[in-house]
Amino acid sequence: MPMPIHRHDVERLAAQGAQLVEVLPADEYEEMHLPGALHLPLKQLTHGTATARLERGRPVIVYCWDSL
Repeated sequence: MPMPIHRHDVERLAAQGAQLVEVLPADEYEEMHLPGALHLPLKQLTHGTATARLERGRPVIVYCWDSL
């Protein structure tokens, strides 16, 4: 079930093996993303692309930057 988490939780979960997924468009991903983040643009994200690129047994952290 999706839930918001804080930055320190992201760091802890990533250190424990969670997969970081950045969903912004390619140009924004290239500009700035967390080290080790997997790029799966939201507009291209489907069940097939997610299952092909993510490891089923590891937690997933999906994030994007929003100035609002």
